[in-house]
Amino acid sequence: MSHELHRKQGPKTARFYIVTVSTSRYREKAAGGNPADESGDVAERMVREAGHVVVGRDLLPDDLNAIRRKVLELVQRGDVDILVFTGGTGLTKTDVTIEAVRPLFDKEIEGFGDVFRYFSIQEVGTAAFLTRATGGIVGDKVIFLLPGSPNAVKTGMRIILAEVPHLLHLVKQ
Repeated sequence: MSHELHRKQGPKTARFYIVTVSTSRYREKAAGGNPADESGDVAERMVREAGHVVVGRDLLPDDLNAIRRKVLELVQRGDVDILVFTGGTGLTKTDVTIEAVRPLFDKEIEGFGDVFRYFSIQEVGTAAFLTRATGGIVGDKVIFLLPGSPNAVKTGMRIILAEVPHLLHLVKQ
């Protein structure tokens, strides 16, 4: 099968950048605190355990322009393959990660959100449809937008990490 061949041909090690979107944690950090970032910690641990590299982490407020600027900055970097944003994918007025990033996609990976919700329904029931988790490609970078809860990050990262070589083989062509 071609997807098996793509997995074999794809890079075995990917370089991740993790961004947590949370106004409350951002304010705490700006005030000199050291806010907990359990979701970012979960993502980083899973990336490292899978044998990949985390080249950076950041914390941003729920601000459309700040999120968009960060994406535009990161897609220019040569040392990043996959960007993972946690937080801001829900339905409140302050959840703007999707609005900030989706217009930048060259291609959206609609199936990621579908698969994410499929696995999430087994964990949280019908509340799974309340997430707008998605993924996309900008240039040769892959971007995933995950909910901010640690359990949602675990679910999303399991899906992402299962397809890294296959995904990067396709995107880097």
